[in-house]
Amino acid sequence: MKWSWSEYGERFEHPSGILALMDDLGSALTEGGPDLCMLGGGNPAPVPEMQEAFRKEWTRLLEDAEELDALLGNYDTSQGQPRFLDALADLFNRHYGWGVSRENIAVVNGSQSGCFYLFNLLAGPHRSGRSRHVLLPLSPEYIGYTEQGIAPDMFRAVHGKMEKTGTHRFKYHVDFDKLIVGDDTAALAASRPTNPTGNVLTDQEVARLSGIARERGIPLLLDNAYGAPFPGILFKDVTPVWEPHMILSFSLSKLGLPGTRTGIIVADRPVIRQISSMHAVTALASGNVGQSLVRSWLANDRLLTLCREVVRPFYEERSQRALRWWEDAFDDDVAYEIHEPEGSMFHWLRFPELPFSSRVLYQRLKEKKVLVIPGEDFFYGLSEAAEEQEQCIRVHTAMPADVVQRGIGIIAETLREMDGA
Repeated sequence: MKWSWSEYGERFEHPSGILALMDDLGSALTEGGPDLCMLGGGNPAPVPEMQEAFRKEWTRLLEDAEELDALLGNYDTSQGQPRFLDALADLFNRHYGWGVSRENIAVVNGSQSGCFYLFNLLAGPHRSGRSRHVLLPLSPEYIGYTEQGIAPDMFRAVHGKMEKTGTHRFKYHVDFDKLIVGDDTAALAASRPTNPTGNVLTDQEVARLSGIARERGIPLLLDNAYGAPFPGILFKDVTPVWEPHMILSFSLSKLGLPGTRTGIIVADRPVIRQISSMHAVTALASGNVGQSLVRSWLANDRLLTLCREVVRPFYEERSQRALRWWEDAFDDDVAYEIHEPEGSMFHWLRFPELPFSSRVLYQRLKEKKVLVIPGEDFFYGLSEAAEEQEQCIRVHTAMPADVVQRGIGIIAETLREMDGA
């Protein structure tokens, strides 16, 4: 049979950045063997204290027959577990004074699907007759957004302004002079910390973006999959903020629960009603396991304590460790720059004298069983190509020490070989 796809379906005949990433990761894990240096992907590292905490909580659930039967045998509402929603709202109000209730929160099957709902709820063909877009104020931005628009060309982006912060360091800032919000802009959206670079929007940048969005009558979406207050993989202090024109997404994945696919949306009540309706149509209900595992940690603040005392130090130590290894491996004979690692579990490296594209570097490294992520696909939505678009790679720095150090050595060796080719 010859299958005939819709216009939307035809887009998935061609490799997207996120699909290629997941296919490569899956193949590498099953075929790579013991010598594979898995420095690509975004799977959280195994944090022993968190693993033990989850095991104890799971044991508690197993011993409560009534709760376990409900957990495994019942659908929850399309909005999420009422007790989880109430406990989470109370945490937000107790610590940050947001004034939210369960009607301001929805649970979805991963923050990725939550963003899919939000982007298509807000942007695309509009009853005004004009197609509207989502504006990303700081590019490069998360690769997983790229193909999420049902309508084509849903994203516009503004390239970040680069500040030199050290001999081999730089940082992106929002270039507000180039941030043009038009009548066809449906929303502003950014991840905090930003995946891939580890950039953390400052409180001042968030306040300014929020003011622009409020003035234009559009929402500001902040994706906190790595951010505050949980999982808290930030290496600088920030202030979690929410207002009715803001939409926040959170995830339990980077706490160490990616398999539970638990995403959380915090928004104004009309948005939550729409999200719940969309979720009911596409998925009936969200998964129960993640909500049940962490619910008791909300009321007693154990979740925030674990994020502050376990999760953040774990990833920060590994980030600093990798920085030392980059410096040792490159010496002065490789031209390189690293984005200031302010959060997440990645380092974003730029090689300004790279003789080939980062996609070629990616293939060379793959042949040597080192898997990283080439940078090109993170620069979507720009009106013109960025100078460093083919010069960057993203590297996962929280894998086991021997894997990261060996991978960094092979990257340095490969760059020297390519430079002499």
